[in-house]
Amino acid sequence: MSPSLLPSLAAAFLYAAATVYHGTRVNQRETVDKRLLYLVGTLAVVAQGIALKFQLMTPLGLSLDFFGAASLISAAVIALTLIACTRIPVENLLLLLFPLGALTTLVAQFIPKGTVPLINEEPGMLAHILLSILAYGMFTIAVFQALLLLVQNHQLKHKHPAGLIRNFPPLQTMESLLFGFLWAGWALLSMSLISGWLFVENLFAQHLVHKTLLACLAWIVFSVLLWGRNRLGWRGHKAIRWTLAGFCLLMLAYFGSKLVREYILHI
Repeated sequence: MSPSLLPSLAAAFLYAAATVYHGTRVNQRETVDKRLLYLVGTLAVVAQGIALKFQLMTPLGLSLDFFGAASLISAAVIALTLIACTRIPVENLLLLLFPLGALTTLVAQFIPKGTVPLINEEPGMLAHILLSILAYGMFTIAVFQALLLLVQNHQLKHKHPAGLIRNFPPLQTMESLLFGFLWAGWALLSMSLISGWLFVENLFAQHLVHKTLLACLAWIVFSVLLWGRNRLGWRGHKAIRWTLAGFCLLMLAYFGSKLVREYILHI
C-alpha cells in the first residue's frame, strides 16, 4: 500500500466533511462555528501535506508532476485562506476551496504520473518554486473572490440576494479584499520571475519558453489592472474581467505547458 494513501483519504474526507457542514449551515441560515471549521480545515491541510511529502519527495530530487503540483497549490491556497480568515472575513471562500482540496488530493493519489523530470533541491531553485506556488495560490484566491464578487454584484443589481450571498460583507469590502489579494499575488509573482532569472539556468530553453512568456504576459495584465485601479478607479466588471484574463494566462503558463509536456509530448 502506498504510504500516501491513508493521509490522502483522510484529507479528502475532512475536506468533504467541512464542506457539508459549512454548506448546511449556510443553507439553513445558521451561524458557522468558525473555530470548528478552521480546525477541520487545518487538519485536512496537514493530512494533504503529509500525502504530498510521500508523493513528491524522492531520494533523487523533487518529482513535481501535473496532479501533484495541482494538489500542492490547492493546499497552499487553502492554508493561505485559513490564515487570512483570522483577520479578514473571507471564510465563505472555503466553501469553494475545500472541494477543490478534496478533488486535487484524490487525483494526485490515484491518477498515474506523466513523464516528470526531477528538480534539483538547490536553495535558489526551491525558493523560486516556493514563490511561484505562493503566487499561483494568491491569484487563485483572488479569482475565487472575483467570481463571488461577480455573483454578488449580479444579485444585488437584480435585488434578489439569496443563499451564500446574504452572508457576504458589503460590496465595497469585497472589492477591497479582491485588490488586496491581487497586490499580494502581484508582489509574489514579481519575486518569482526575478528568482527565475537568477536561479533557472535558461528561462528561454525550449521546454520553458512558453511558460516564461505567458507568466510575463500575466504579470503585465495584473500590472495594468492594478495601475487602472490606482489611477482610473477601475472596479466592478472591468476589474473582474482583467483578473480572470490574468489568471487564465498564469494557469496556461504553468498547468498548460506541464500537461502538454507530461501527457502529450512525454518530455
